[in-house]
Amino acid sequence: MRKNRILTVLAGLAVLSSCTYLDFDETNSLYTHESMYKYFSNVKGMLINIYSYMPQDLGVVDGAMRDCASDDAEYGNTGASVQSFNNGRWSAVDTYDTAWNLYYGIRAANEFIESVKDVDLSRYEHTSGYENNVRNLKIFPYEARLLRAYYFFELAKRYGDIAMPLEVLTIEQANTIGKTPFDDVIDFIASECDECAANLPVVYNADYDNEVGRVTRGFAMAVKSKALLYAASELHNPSMDTELWKRSAQAALDLIGFAAEAGYALDPANKWDNSVNSSVTTSPEVILMRMNGDANSFELNNFPIRFTLGNRTGNAATATFPTQNLVDAFQTVNGYPVRLGANGWECEDPSFNPQDPYADRDPRFYWTMLADGSPFKGSVIETRNGGQDDVLVTEGGSPTGYFLRKYIQESTDFDTDNPVTNKHHWIIYRYAETLLTYSESMIEAFGDPSYTDATFTMSAADALNQVRANAGMPAVTATGKEEFIEAVRNEWRVEFAFEDHRFWDVRRWKIASDTQRSIYGVTISEEDGAKTYQRALYETRTWNERMYLYPIPQSELFKNTNLNPQNTGW
Repeated sequence: MRKNRILTVLAGLAVLSSCTYLDFDETNSLYTHESMYKYFSNVKGMLINIYSYMPQDLGVVDGAMRDCASDDAEYGNTGASVQSFNNGRWSAVDTYDTAWNLYYGIRAANEFIESVKDVDLSRYEHTSGYENNVRNLKIFPYEARLLRAYYFFELAKRYGDIAMPLEVLTIEQANTIGKTPFDDVIDFIASECDECAANLPVVYNADYDNEVGRVTRGFAMAVKSKALLYAASELHNPSMDTELWKRSAQAALDLIGFAAEAGYALDPANKWDNSVNSSVTTSPEVILMRMNGDANSFELNNFPIRFTLGNRTGNAATATFPTQNLVDAFQTVNGYPVRLGANGWECEDPSFNPQDPYADRDPRFYWTMLADGSPFKGSVIETRNGGQDDVLVTEGGSPTGYFLRKYIQESTDFDTDNPVTNKHHWIIYRYAETLLTYSESMIEAFGDPSYTDATFTMSAADALNQVRANAGMPAVTATGKEEFIEAVRNEWRVEFAFEDHRFWDVRRWKIASDTQRSIYGVTISEEDGAKTYQRALYETRTWNERMYLYPIPQSELFKNTNLNPQNTGW
């Protein structure tokens, strides 16, 4: 069964998407509030405006992907804003995440939820499309409520306790609202998701004009599952209360049970390549995505520079570069760990060839990054000393010896006579996340990878190994709790690399003090046909315990003292 994905803001409604409706009459001076809720197309435009705040990360931190502030990646520009996450110089005064702007989306949702109650289309009851419009109108409030719940989650995972306005506030009210405790925010989100799931369609079929791109029952269940996973994790559950993990497991299991009805399934195809077949728009694994138009800026920033044909001007160091830390997370295709140590490659796989270390690795390695010897655009990547791609970082070379592959549309071309642009749809949630959420929650709740009972009929191992089998990897056979937890965490890392997970995962697991300090790359030399691989420390980063949560922007505390206390350490 075909699933639905997030709406693109239509060109004809672009004026609506730019409006945040901070007060009732803010309509770009083109429409009155009354007219916006008088016609169905305008009402729908108001809803699309709420969708337009949906976060994505194709370079969210001033051009850098957020993973450049994790141990998975480095950004080429050493003076870029993202480096403040790595050198510890960010603060409540200098913040580098625009997530606080989600309150504009929440404001728009609150205004819409209140105003749409009074919409009356009865004067059009004899016109074409009236019945479909009425059906849509009934579910519009639930779409807005689900989007609002998701935005609350995005804020809570950054700040913990947050202000949670549920109605349109005056300036005076906005400047005096207090914070809601994190656990209460999560409870509200879960409750909203339950109610929205009961009222949203599984798909938008002919009764809803066969539209795709809108939030569905499945996404409501996904938001609940994600919120409960974060609530159960150590950052917000320091005692590791197993009841919270059981609650998370149940929410994930509910979505797993719903998958057949909704048509959700794991997909072995490349879900990030939209250049030819737009696989992301048809993949049964993608539950929700944000659709974007044609562009070449992502490739311009991230192609190995010789493929930009001189079009990357100014600061050439604009790319996101995978680290050796991340490369070491990818096993051999036979399931053996691989690590580049101080004395070269370390691997017990009898098939592993230290002279060809990137061959026969986890297939997800090749969707994630380009390494020395990788085929690309009819050529071969050469990051070894003296190779075609061995250039200074300031000139577009890689500081780590690797280039980004995920989300890169290889057919993009900068030939002035025949330029090619492509779409870069951002996956917000896919079914594999549900299985890993269930696996992690089960092992934390029950401590046994094989545990099942009358309620939880799938084991943690079964869920994890479904994801691995889909990737062409052998099953994990760990029987101990700690060993299995490490396997699950590694699976999160390789399965969701550069999908805006790692930055948050090391925080919710509270392992960042171990992972976020030393960033490594590889130096490759070749003599008489033999290659030498050396692990190279590229950067030593600063980590402080306060960084597990964002600071509340000081500008907001000046306006509203009820947002105090500031998060610990800031």
